[in-house]
Amino acid sequence: MLDRPAGPSTALPVPIRGRSGPEPPEPAGNDPISPRLVLAALRRRRLTLILNLLLWPLLGFIAIEQITPRYTAVGTLIYEPSEYKLRELQSILQSDPTTDSVMASQAEIVRGLRVVEEVVKRGNLYNNPEFDVALRPHGWLRRGFDAVVSRLRHRLPQRSRALPGPAQDSSRNATLMAVQAAFDVRTVKFSRVLEIDFTAEDPQVAATAVNNAMDAYIRNQFAAKHRAVDHATAFLNDRAAELRKDVRSGEDRIAAYRAKAGLTQGMHAGMDAEEISHLGEDLVHARSALGEAEAKLDAASGRVGAAAQAAIAPSVVQLRAAQDQISAQIQAEQGRLGPNHPEAIALRRQYADAQRAVAAETARVVAATAEDVRAARERVEALEQDLEKGQAAEDRSAQAQVALNAMQRDVEASRQELQAVLDRIQQTAQQAELESAEAHEISLALPPDTPSFPRPVPLMAAVTAFGLGFGLLMAYLLELADDTLRSGEAVRAALGLPCFALLPELSRRELGRLSADEYVARHTLSLFAEQVRALRAGLRIGRDHPHVIAVTAARTGEGKTTVALALARSAALSGEHVLLMECDLRRPTFAARLRVGPTIGLAECLRQGLPPHQAIVTDLATRMDVMQAGRVGVDLPDRFLSHTIASILFELRQEYDLILLDCPPLQAIAEARILAGVADATLLCARWGGTRRPAAQHTLALLEEAHAHVVGCVLTRVDAAAHVRSGYADADVYHRRRYKTQG
Repeated sequence: MLDRPAGPSTALPVPIRGRSGPEPPEPAGNDPISPRLVLAALRRRRLTLILNLLLWPLLGFIAIEQITPRYTAVGTLIYEPSEYKLRELQSILQSDPTTDSVMASQAEIVRGLRVVEEVVKRGNLYNNPEFDVALRPHGWLRRGFDAVVSRLRHRLPQRSRALPGPAQDSSRNATLMAVQAAFDVRTVKFSRVLEIDFTAEDPQVAATAVNNAMDAYIRNQFAAKHRAVDHATAFLNDRAAELRKDVRSGEDRIAAYRAKAGLTQGMHAGMDAEEISHLGEDLVHARSALGEAEAKLDAASGRVGAAAQAAIAPSVVQLRAAQDQISAQIQAEQGRLGPNHPEAIALRRQYADAQRAVAAETARVVAATAEDVRAARERVEALEQDLEKGQAAEDRSAQAQVALNAMQRDVEASRQELQAVLDRIQQTAQQAELESAEAHEISLALPPDTPSFPRPVPLMAAVTAFGLGFGLLMAYLLELADDTLRSGEAVRAALGLPCFALLPELSRRELGRLSADEYVARHTLSLFAEQVRALRAGLRIGRDHPHVIAVTAARTGEGKTTVALALARSAALSGEHVLLMECDLRRPTFAARLRVGPTIGLAECLRQGLPPHQAIVTDLATRMDVMQAGRVGVDLPDRFLSHTIASILFELRQEYDLILLDCPPLQAIAEARILAGVADATLLCARWGGTRRPAAQHTLALLEEAHAHVVGCVLTRVDAAAHVRSGYADADVYHRRRYKTQG
């Protein structure tokens, strides 16, 4: 198949032109998310969407079929608080204005354990396995868990158990909690209506539970109001008995106090005040009489004027007037008759008798007047003493009356309160007769015909919507997590390089006994061959037409050797003089691929300095020349650091139109950088859906450090069926109507 050329060729070495790396790629995350990109991503992940849209509804349908249907019965009642209430009952039965908080409180009362317990007792729900977990049949997992718990209890030390009681009955409490959870009480907005729901597996049980709950709630309200009335009546009776006792004891205390204080009641009440008034009047009269008597005494004694004396003692005045007349006669007669005249002497005797009569009469009047003064003074003193005694008695009576008045007021207040309590006892008796329940049924619950859960149509719609949403989420996460190169757009966005071709993955049925590079030569109109020609066109487009092209990849398994062989065969078939050099000295594969034995190759040229034409063989099918790796030694990697490889390439480029270097993986072997640096251009191979962006970017950075001229990239092993459905802009190249595979 291969033929070695007869003679070597010589050429002068020339310096290798400088290399420059590609432009740095622009960030891929700055592009706005367009509807086209979203639709393309959904198209790529449509299997995920379809799987979720089928799987979740299927699981939902299976779950709905496994769920036991549950029925919800609904009943309504209205809350109407009564208006007639006694003042004594307002603290017990007082109803606030019907607000949202009041209605919410009534709803909680309906769901309270007191009503729930009545519902459980009437409906015999303690023996219902739906609400009593202990009556349900246990599965194997639960039986195993109970067995483990029982063994642990036997092994652990037993503690002293608490006394049995309602709180220790876990089964009873669990049943009450389960029944309470099945209730749902709602308030109709802007009304006093309560809607009571109960959900159970049996529709009859649900309807009975709702009706029992409404009846228990109404009965409890009515009983609570009667208990409040009875409590108020008992309280009022006790209060009346206490008030009667207080009134009786108060009256006894008043009577005892009156007797002790000497206070009279009725017609004899107030005698001390009347007597004091009379004594005051008498004292005034007595003092007036005393004044008159003293005035008479003064007049009689001559200590007042003549007018007063004449008014008080006329007899004395007459005597004195007679005396004065006699005295005037004596003076007149003595002047006329002489002092010794018998008539003058008789007149002096009459005058002396008149003086003695005046003195005697004056003494008598003074004595009588003094006696009157003494009597009047004694009466005044007696009246003053009586008045002082009366006032003292009055003061004592007033002080005693203060305490008496206080006791009388207390007794009167107790008497009035007793009367009020007796009146209210009668009103309370009337309240008991008139009192009614504050809630009434509007409509009783009927057994429902259709289950409330599960509802297949809404649930299936919800599950389908969830499947769609979950599928979209999974598609987004998969798209976000997929950082591999899957299109030319991804290559340009991540690396800033053009993608020359997308080489499809050839199946075993398509290849038959051929290899991929032989498939290019045999099926020249196939999609694979067309993409190889597109790769050749991409390499030749531009101002520079590279003669030496290094074909490399980030790691093994990315199809670089296949690309090099296919590209060389396609170029040779088009008439170009092509040389393919196997530069991967550590893992040579050309001998097996070209079905020839080991021959002299690049290793001998580097180690022994042999002319390169001695290591070249020719492929008889495509007339391309091939230089194998040769016999590899431990010193060969260092040979690439010398100028030998550059000299060899300079010598060969004068003879060949195209020289392809099959380089080793760049991240694994260092000589790949050297070969990329001495080549005119470097072609980077990346596996479709296998090469990650960070690895490709790191490879590109290594090539830039080696001053390699990276001209583009090729995606290998592309899944044509998946890529044509991906929605990428270059997916149309795999449309089956564009190509016809040769037989």
